[in-house]
Amino acid sequence: MMLPAAAALWFLPFVAPLALWVAWSDMKWMKIPNRAVLALVAVYLVIGLLVLPLQSWAWGWVSLAVVLVLGFALSMSGLLGAGDAKFMAAMAPFVALGDLNQFLLLLAAVIVVSFLAHRLARRSRLVTGWAPEWESWHRREFPLGLALGPCLLFYLGLASVGGAATG
Repeated sequence: MMLPAAAALWFLPFVAPLALWVAWSDMKWMKIPNRAVLALVAVYLVIGLLVLPLQSWAWGWVSLAVVLVLGFALSMSGLLGAGDAKFMAAMAPFVALGDLNQFLLLLAAVIVVSFLAHRLARRSRLVTGWAPEWESWHRREFPLGLALGPCLLFYLGLASVGGAATG
């Protein structure tokens, strides 16, 4: 992994509650709160500046802008929710450009597993009985935050051990 292991370790405790909040919120309300997106950006702003080389940190902002524009286009075309697009943009600076291919493969795998798990869970009265008011049980759309948040956590976790093993 190209993301320094130490940076990934520093990001993890700050990103984890936000990533879990996004997954939960998207399942419950089919919405990703703007506060979660802004909080993730704030983590990158502060912690990233402390733990990344300045040039890498600055390129992260370019990644955020590029993903925001692409996400906005996908959202306008109806292929992606606006909250999903904003959260993906907030996630982008955390992913080292050299890890992009690996991250996209991880994202694809996490989306497939999350989709299947969600669809199976919503068929179970036992599971839906714990939270019968959750919007995602009743809507056709998939709560992509259920995959996005955990994917960022998996990436940071892999970078923290992968980077330590290779660096």
